[in-house]
Amino acid sequence: MDETALSEMLTQSISFGVAVVELDTWRIRFENARFSQWFSPTIEDDENLAKRISGFNAQSAQGDIGNGRTHDFETTISVDDYETPLRIEIRALPSPTEDLAVVECLDISAEREMQYMLQAYSKITESNAEDINREKERTEKLLLNVMPQFACDELREYGSVTPKRFDKVTVMMIDFVNFTQMTIAMAPDRIVTELNDIFTAIDRMSEIYGCDRIKTIGDAYLAVCGLMKPDPRHAHNIAHVALRVRHYLERRNISFSEPWKCRIGISSQPVVGAVVGVQKYAYDIFGPGVNLAARMENESNEMEITVSEDTYSLLRNDFTFEELGEVEIKGFGPQKLYRLEGEKSV
Repeated sequence: MDETALSEMLTQSISFGVAVVELDTWRIRFENARFSQWFSPTIEDDENLAKRISGFNAQSAQGDIGNGRTHDFETTISVDDYETPLRIEIRALPSPTEDLAVVECLDISAEREMQYMLQAYSKITESNAEDINREKERTEKLLLNVMPQFACDELREYGSVTPKRFDKVTVMMIDFVNFTQMTIAMAPDRIVTELNDIFTAIDRMSEIYGCDRIKTIGDAYLAVCGLMKPDPRHAHNIAHVALRVRHYLERRNISFSEPWKCRIGISSQPVVGAVVGVQKYAYDIFGPGVNLAARMENESNEMEITVSEDTYSLLRNDFTFEELGEVEIKGFGPQKLYRLEGEKSV
């Protein structure tokens, strides 16, 4: 077998389509078996490349090849009722006597499938990333519900929170009168529903005035102002909330057969804030401010707001009080107490 016959046999046996065309007319001078299979002529004497390959632009191809570039594009053929994508590349074929070009046609089905797989994987990855971000945001919101922003940041970065002392804060303690008897007399679902309604209302009032609920223990509600974010009006904000809580309960009791009556205590002494627990994180506050607020609440009668002298000194110019005299307070000794009555009219 001579070299010419061997070359022709090799060309006919390769798996991609090859054709040689005239550049001026785009007449096909040679085509291998694969090219003929993929681009069968519609009529017996159809030898023009433009008529054989869908999407071929002769003018664009001549421009690319005339400038020494390869002209390439993609098309689709139907093989056994299956759409097969092909990449077509046309380049000049060196010839001393004629202007010819070689046309190479490559099946890119596997490449397309890989692209689809990569796109699908990319979408799954993006979706997973979005899920992770949503979960991260949800976790952040949950953390911010139980601890200040600075504590969240420190916990996220270092895995722990350093206890901090806060000097300019005001603490409010709310407790309900005869709650134990109410839990015995009322159905569990009803008392939980009513307590939830009341605490939700107090949360909203606290939020309006920049105060934060630290925790609830049964019917006790502990809030503070000036801790999550420094606020020079921390005592004023707590006083506004306390007065509105009392007014809210007075109005609410008109419509309910079982009245809810509270006692409120307020103090403006230092506290220490820290994260308590390892498996279940909880941000809590301790110290004189919390203890004295609890003592003030114990000294209150129902629907009264009792404040310590430190709080009174911060509020006396803007609120009205009744002096209750000096009382011996456990852990604090003799203390002057005041009953918060209302806001002074402007």
